Amino acid sequence: QVQLVESGGGLVQAGGSLILSCVASGSIFSINAMGWYRQTPGNQRELVASITRSGSARYADSVKGQFSISRDNAKNTVYLQMTSLKPEDTAVYYCHADVINTARAQFVVWGQGTLVTVSS
Repeated sequence: QVQLVESGGGLVQAGGSLILSCVASGSIFSINAMGWYRQTPGNQRELVASITRSGSARYADSVKGQFSISRDNAKNTVYLQMTSLKPEDTAVYYCHADVINTARAQFVVWGQGTLVTVSS
C-alpha cells in the first residue's frame, strides 16, 4: 500500500505564507506526477499545482506567481510554498501522486487533506 501524509496547514493572516509538505510512503517503485489540489465547501476539487518527476511544474492561473511547487524525489516528498495568501485561498488542500508500486501497478493516491485558513 502507498500513503500520502500532508502537513503544514493552519491559520495564517492575509499576506502571510505557509509551506505544505506531503510525504509518500509504502511499496513505492516510482512516482510520476505529484501535485496539490484544493477544495472549498460546495465546490469541486481544483488543481492548484503539479510537478513531474523531472521538475516541470504547472499552476492554476489563480496562483501563478504566488505559489511555488517543488519536490524531492529521494524523499518522495512534494512541497507547496504559498505566499501573499488571501482569504480566498482558504480551503482544504489535498496532495496527489501518480504512483507505480513495487508490483509495477500504476494508480493515483490522495492524501487526507490539510486545512489552510487565511484570515482577513
